[in-house]
Amino acid sequence: MTLPDQSPLDAYSQIVVGVAAELTGKVASLRVPQQGRGRGGESLGSAVVYTSDGFLLTNAHVVGNAQSGTASFGDGTSVPFTTVGADPLSDLAVLRAAGPTPPPAKLGEADELVVGQLVVAVGNPLGLAGSVTAGVVSALGRSLPTRSGSAARLIEDVIQTDAALNPGNSGGALADSQAKVVGINTAVAGAGLGLAVPVNATSRKIISTLMQHGRVRRAYLGLVSAPAPLPAQQQERWGRTSGLRVVEVVPGGPAARAGLRTGDLLVTAAGQPVEKAQDLQRLMFDKAIGRPLAITVFRNGALVDVIAEPSELVAA
Repeated sequence: MTLPDQSPLDAYSQIVVGVAAELTGKVASLRVPQQGRGRGGESLGSAVVYTSDGFLLTNAHVVGNAQSGTASFGDGTSVPFTTVGADPLSDLAVLRAAGPTPPPAKLGEADELVVGQLVVAVGNPLGLAGSVTAGVVSALGRSLPTRSGSAARLIEDVIQTDAALNPGNSGGALADSQAKVVGINTAVAGAGLGLAVPVNATSRKIISTLMQHGRVRRAYLGLVSAPAPLPAQQQERWGRTSGLRVVEVVPGGPAARAGLRTGDLLVTAAGQPVEKAQDLQRLMFDKAIGRPLAITVFRNGALVDVIAEPSELVAA
């Protein structure tokens, strides 16, 4: 009997199998001692091998304030690690293993992702020696409200995917069809919805700074934004189709003090075009702290110039 042509399914399966084979061994299960958190006082998560000399990537919320923990791999090996540094605003953290690790994962470029593209989530939740799910990119440039202690924070420019994420998958890899890591899975946002911190020029700068200095001095504006189309006349004026819509302004923050409002459409910041969250985020490093930041917005049919003064983001 001749079976129907199953090549589309086979091709899809082969991609997922290939990504799993490449990355499962390079994603660790983390056990992180935490005071007053869960049974046994441990936080559980995943981490991706980043360099050949033992640096790992995970989420800042996975390590919290812990300075050390244990990383276990699918081959049965376990090594202690120390926390090199964490950046709550991007939810990224860098760890250093005190022993041999598998070869590092290859990094991709999240800025090249498109909605509908196949992605594979690889984690090591609860020490189950690898968990693999597949899905598509559902949306790009999302903002993730989060909370650290009493401080509300906004993780900008996250990737939204429908690849199912299980408990303990935070800190694991989100990969493209070539098994290149394009994101670090950061949260289970709801049924059928997952989020990941993108691997791009901004996050690479954050990771490099954490490796060198153990912390990232971050400027803070206090707003949530999302890409939105410019009116036709403004598209012609600026030579582009979109800006950043302010969807929330944190009360008492620098953006609020500068007079920015919900509904404003950001066009430029520091004289540079802003079309997506990353355009604003890449300005929010130490050089911007306490210095005037010129912002042009489209409001009620007119262009309005405001001057904000970003403050330093401080740990809760």
